[in-house]
Amino acid sequence: MERLRIGTLSTAQITPAALIVPARRLAETTVTAVAARDRDRAVAFAAEHGIPVVHDSYASLIADPDIDAIYNPLPNSLHGPWTLAGIKAGKHVLCEKPFTSNADEAREVAAAARESGLVVMEAMHYRYHRLAEIMTGQLPLIVDPEAGVRHIHAVVSFPLGRPDDIRYSYDLAGGAAMDAGCYAIDCIRLLGPGEPEVVAALASEHGPRVDEAMSALLRFPSGATAWLDVSLTQGGKLRADVHVVGSRGQMRVQNFVHPYVRFRVTTKAGLHTQSIGSDPAEAAETTYVGQLRAFAAAVLRGEAFPTTPEHAIGTMELIDGIYRAAGLPLRPAAR
Repeated sequence: MERLRIGTLSTAQITPAALIVPARRLAETTVTAVAARDRDRAVAFAAEHGIPVVHDSYASLIADPDIDAIYNPLPNSLHGPWTLAGIKAGKHVLCEKPFTSNADEAREVAAAARESGLVVMEAMHYRYHRLAEIMTGQLPLIVDPEAGVRHIHAVVSFPLGRPDDIRYSYDLAGGAAMDAGCYAIDCIRLLGPGEPEVVAALASEHGPRVDEAMSALLRFPSGATAWLDVSLTQGGKLRADVHVVGSRGQMRVQNFVHPYVRFRVTTKAGLHTQSIGSDPAEAAETTYVGQLRAFAAAVLRGEAFPTTPEHAIGTMELIDGIYRAAGLPLRPAAR
């Protein structure tokens, strides 16, 4: 295989930025098919984006022998079932975050991926930008090997346009901890000393069982702590910041979710302050381009990548723990 042929499930709003535009920039990838519940919408989407094949159903697209991989940007509750369907059909899968509805479902998908030998990647796109390396590279400036990180505070807020947005739907596995929280948790896991556990959580509910805001306290095996504040808001702007306190200093990061737009890393260690910002030229090399490049490299050449199904299990376990601590039910898996 010299070029990865990808089919996309649905005409989701994220698809052009996350798949179609990046695929055009990469010689190793092409988007060859689309399917949607409404065929007319799929036809219009295909015409707009130059996609040659339209399928009448998700199942038909997954069965297409001329497709090597699928992109799954469906509602959260459908991530697990359609990723499993893709694996069963022998397709590689790039699945939007959160990986599944809950940890049990993540374990099921991870087992299927492991048995199949296929590439299954969670689309935690910020991990494929150089900012992830900058953040981890700055940690030695603020910690010493013995004392390490003391505390991490992550804040992620997503503005939604409508109060009936599907990310507020319990049946579709919505909620602030699912959509904004998965980013905060992943960043905490990236920068923290080991794997944390949930200590306490408090939710503000949009409606029965669905959180529009969530705060949680986590604790690492070393005794270090982490606090996350995540929310889905009506209006406003995206916020995605993290503050790390170490034994030797502090690091503040602004906008880690969309660093190709802008980011700022400020590290203070003793009397020394270092600040690293984004380059305007980085806007063309989006996190999604880096992600799709890594996905293609994994499929075509067997290269390793960080957002594996096994890694996703850890994030979903923490999300489940946060919901339990907040007194809310786990998100249901669609069957």
